[in-house]
Amino acid sequence: QLSEDVERVSENPTDEREGEMEVHEDASSVILPDSELGTTAPSLRFSKTCLKNVFSVILLFIYLLLMAVAVFLVYQTISDFREKLKHPVMSVSYKEVSLYDAPGIAFYPGKARLLSCKHHYYDHIPPLINPGQPGDIECTTQRINYTDPFTNQTTKYALVVQGPRDVKKKELVFLQFRLNGTDQDFSAIDYLLFSSFQEFINSPEKAEFMKDCESSYSSWKFSGGFRTWVKMSLVKTKEEDGSETVEFKQETSVVNYIDQRTKPRSDQLFFVVFEWKDPFIQTVQDIITANPWNMIALLCGIFLALFKAADFAKLSVKWMIKIRKRHLKRSRQVMNHIS
Repeated sequence: QLSEDVERVSENPTDEREGEMEVHEDASSVILPDSELGTTAPSLRFSKTCLKNVFSVILLFIYLLLMAVAVFLVYQTISDFREKLKHPVMSVSYKEVSLYDAPGIAFYPGKARLLSCKHHYYDHIPPLINPGQPGDIECTTQRINYTDPFTNQTTKYALVVQGPRDVKKKELVFLQFRLNGTDQDFSAIDYLLFSSFQEFINSPEKAEFMKDCESSYSSWKFSGGFRTWVKMSLVKTKEEDGSETVEFKQETSVVNYIDQRTKPRSDQLFFVVFEWKDPFIQTVQDIITANPWNMIALLCGIFLALFKAADFAKLSVKWMIKIRKRHLKRSRQVMNHIS
């Protein structure tokens, strides 16, 4: 009986050891999945953090690119503004009038004589009566002598005639001159147009007035043996200092005069007509298209975008640093837990 008890006792420790081994195996089998979950969870957190960091870096580069574009726009805007200040744009406007201020027509006839001067309307000139003979002078005229402004030595004689006014009725001035023989190969009469005949009449120094006109305006010619029809248009130019200059543009047409006088003549006849081309006064001025207020508004918008982009970049950097610190902190906690 004692031998049987000893054998049972000796067999029980073996069974107990086997039970303990089974318990340890079960424990190890339970602990193993926990270790696997512990290793996969930090890897998932690490991948999410990495994606966030990459996304933040991409956004940062995008906003840096936008800032570079904004700086370029500022430079381009300032350059365009300075360029427009240097090169103003010419502006042309037209003003319609029914009556012009009567221009002054200064003739330099030399040895030629004024035979007739009349105002007609609606482009109608009646047939000539006794051409080459003195006729009616129905125009307002003024004769004046003054010193040549270019030589200051030669005395010049000018016949100043009041020009047409009523453009709606197509008023014209028809003049006839005669030159009794000349030793020149070609015969012509010079004339000069200036803006206001009334200013000439009201001027106390008419000689100085004519000298200034000859210095400022161009002169033209019309030939003998023809009827020269001059159509005038007025151009006003506004300067940068606020002053205004006046210039005449002309369109001329020349028609041959058929001399029907019976006896051969040695004299030369001149015919000239002055008329306004249209009722529009052309005004030319330089306009600076650069608007400082538009530029200031654009610069304010660009600078506001720059500050917003800089603020966002600053916040992005802070957020990246915060995420990095949090990631390092979690990494240390995991390492401490493992250790």
